[in-house]
Amino acid sequence: MNPDGLPDRADLVRELRQLRRGGLPALQALVPEALRAATLHAGYARGPQDLADGAERILRAAAERLGTDDLIGRAAQCTFGLLPGRRGDPAADRRRAAALVYGVTSERFRHSQERQVVEQLAGAVLAEAREPGGRPPRPAPPGAGAAPSAAPRIVVPRTGLPGRAGSRPVTVHLAPIELLRDIDVLVSSENVHLEMSKSFRPTVSGALRRSAVVGCAADGPVADVLADELAAWVRARPGVLPLRPGTVVPTGSGALAERGVRRVYHAAVAVPDGLSYRVDPQHIATAVAGCFARARQERTEGGLALRSICFPLLGAGRGGLERGTSAEWLRWAIEDALSADPDWSVHVVTRYPDAARLFGVEAAEKAEGR
Repeated sequence: MNPDGLPDRADLVRELRQLRRGGLPALQALVPEALRAATLHAGYARGPQDLADGAERILRAAAERLGTDDLIGRAAQCTFGLLPGRRGDPAADRRRAAALVYGVTSERFRHSQERQVVEQLAGAVLAEAREPGGRPPRPAPPGAGAAPSAAPRIVVPRTGLPGRAGSRPVTVHLAPIELLRDIDVLVSSENVHLEMSKSFRPTVSGALRRSAVVGCAADGPVADVLADELAAWVRARPGVLPLRPGTVVPTGSGALAERGVRRVYHAAVAVPDGLSYRVDPQHIATAVAGCFARARQERTEGGLALRSICFPLLGAGRGGLERGTSAEWLRWAIEDALSADPDWSVHVVTRYPDAARLFGVEAAEKAEGR
């Protein structure tokens, strides 16, 4: 134990390695000594009554501190089951998910990146404990005094905020797109060569590709569903590449079907420009119209009962387009599509509150006291 009351990092690393095997549910039986000390020191718990929950909260905050768009932070969330719906996953499944973040096999991850992930998470736990201003408010356990005031922290992504595209209602989600549930069609932003982002990239394309993988063998994923289906689509159309910007290509959803997703539409809007990309905002409008047209076609000719569709900020990631510009064109295009065919439930997903405000969600946040 250090003079400041915090445990040695090496002790915390050792405990986290053991916790990786048992997962978060193991904390209900026993919070190990070093993690217990950090949790109490940081104020995430006041005593035995809320110690297990407090230890889980500080781990979630530490993973957030590492960065959910960073490989280490994302892998830490997967390794310890910190993502929504993954808390009780077996250790092997959590390791497999973390390995996919880096695009390596589970065995390679175990011998290499996993050690770094655990060590970095231990450091983030200690950093969280040393930063009093970062402590989130929580209700006091029975018999305790009132909780001290503190600035709230958002740990769980917010979803389902009511917004508008002009005069048309939409639902805005402040969350990673791969965490959404029960939306028939998710739209992915692609380049005109239909080469998806690597699964370990913090992009919409990479996240959907990673989340759609079906099965896993010792040497890697069994079926890279989205990339494989796009490659098959291209092989069936020799000479089709590069696509005209704004073209939309549909695929299945792979493992995303478990979350209620039925289709993934790939909107080719990014045009290679040297080592980067360029996106013409007008092609966003073309792609949005193409997504609605494709969904109507699959609904009438393919017999798919499609009712809901979700758009990210097309071209605003590696495409290089400014978020506000992407959001404005997306809003206009959605309003135009819904004016012609209002029989759709439309969703927009972004991690950025400034972009969400362009869809009118600021008033809703205030009204709900968020």
